[in-house]
Amino acid sequence: MPKKKTSKSHLSLPPLEKRIGPILDLLDRLYPDAGCTLNYENPLQLLISTILSAQCTDERVNQVTPALFKKYASARDFAQAPLEELENDIKSTGFYRNKAKNIQACCHILDERFGGEVPPDLEILVTLPGIGRKTANVVLGNVFQIPGIVVDTHVGRVSQRLGLTAHKDPLKIEQDLMALIPRERWILFCHQLIQHGRKICLARKPKTSICPLSPYCEYAAEHSDEEAREITADTV
Repeated sequence: MPKKKTSKSHLSLPPLEKRIGPILDLLDRLYPDAGCTLNYENPLQLLISTILSAQCTDERVNQVTPALFKKYASARDFAQAPLEELENDIKSTGFYRNKAKNIQACCHILDERFGGEVPPDLEILVTLPGIGRKTANVVLGNVFQIPGIVVDTHVGRVSQRLGLTAHKDPLKIEQDLMALIPRERWILFCHQLIQHGRKICLARKPKTSICPLSPYCEYAAEHSDEEAREITADTV
């Protein structure tokens, strides 16, 4: 495996163990009330909403679910619905055929094995169709207050740029963050990173110049050096 190249800008930053405290403090100041942006009233609704949110915005999901949850009030309702009808009900969230298939299969198991209830158990949840660790941790953290690290696209991107992980695999990112972040902060921390990823640390054009986390961020340090070299080259 090739050795990761370390830039001078990375060396100029404090070590990670000294950066993580200020990073967490700044996140608390920036996003003190960060939380789940999906609308739900019970564990099943959040489970369904999270499945629908794959490759779709929370805003769009929240537009679809009021009518959806009025029509299908239980796991049995979802399990017994005509598949084409369910597909049509969730069509605007994208990838609707696969989502409808997973929702029905998942709800059938919930109805048959768990009395229609969502079990508060990670190992059980990840065995259900369409449910990975991200979805399971969303439900466990927000409904049952069971700490977990939710690695979605924002958490993965922001944690990589900050230098909290060098991995791209979601499970390895989850493990790195679990080892680094105090357990009692896991739920809030992920919501904060998601908010930061949506507002400032954007995928294509991160707002590095106005980011309060820049003094502690590997990505910001690396790119500020690049900008400095470009300015120097232009003036020579």
